[in-house]
Amino acid sequence: MRDFSRDHRWLAINTATVRVQWPLDRIIDECARRGIRAISPWRDQVAAIGLDNIAKRLRDAGMALSGYCRGGMFPASTTEGRRRALDDNRRAVDEAKTLNAPCLVLVVGGLPGALDGAPAHKDIAAARTDVRDGIAATLAYARSVGMPLAIEPLHPMYAADRACVNTLEQALDLCDALDPQASGALGVAVDVYHVWWDPKLQAQIARAGARRLLAFHVCDWLVPTRDLLNDRGMMGDGVIDIPRIRGWMEEAGFAGYSEVEIFSAENWWKREGGEVLDACIARHRSAV
Repeated sequence: MRDFSRDHRWLAINTATVRVQWPLDRIIDECARRGIRAISPWRDQVAAIGLDNIAKRLRDAGMALSGYCRGGMFPASTTEGRRRALDDNRRAVDEAKTLNAPCLVLVVGGLPGALDGAPAHKDIAAARTDVRDGIAATLAYARSVGMPLAIEPLHPMYAADRACVNTLEQALDLCDALDPQASGALGVAVDVYHVWWDPKLQAQIARAGARRLLAFHVCDWLVPTRDLLNDRGMMGDGVIDIPRIRGWMEEAGFAGYSEVEIFSAENWWKREGGEVLDACIARHRSAV
């Protein structure tokens, strides 16, 4: 396993971690100043500054991406809704390509309308069919432009509204069905916050192998958790054995960035942005 204790060259920052404090151009500058080599920006943050402006700023800073957030949200209750989702995912693929991202992360969606508090139905199997069909259609375009897609399974608490793919096994089943040759065009993003509890996690990471393991996200699960969306912990502050999971990832062939992604309305989003980044650097060395 790689030794992270002496430097932070394999640390990446998901820009949600300091999105409350700074706009994306400032995040790029602050990360570059600290020797952080990679970020994973969100589409709305890119749009606020401008895609071409962000692409230039990344080039000028010599900064890579560890991923791009996000595509997905495929299920819909109408044919038109499903078409809009596919159009939006095609745009996301194009944006990821412009930014030279290594993958577009997919948060696949749940019951149509549930994210807005008004689910159109209760048929989660139908939602999963929409997800499969949506990934298949998006994969065809993404493959044509050379942009890998990374399915991110989310914790089951998000099954209704954000993602009806909830285990790494489910995500890999989709990969095997849609990309049976493991071509590198379709894989998974492993976020410890969402999958740490899974008794099959070690076996499924081994099953994925280097060709499927496209991204690795880290934070911690606090006890108690005050808000299931916006109370993630800094690495080392909770109950996830992050080094063990990273060890499984590296045994399976993963050699990329550990991407810190923290939503923290009552703690880290209230702190000065530089303090947050400095804590990410320190904890990457000691707790990842």
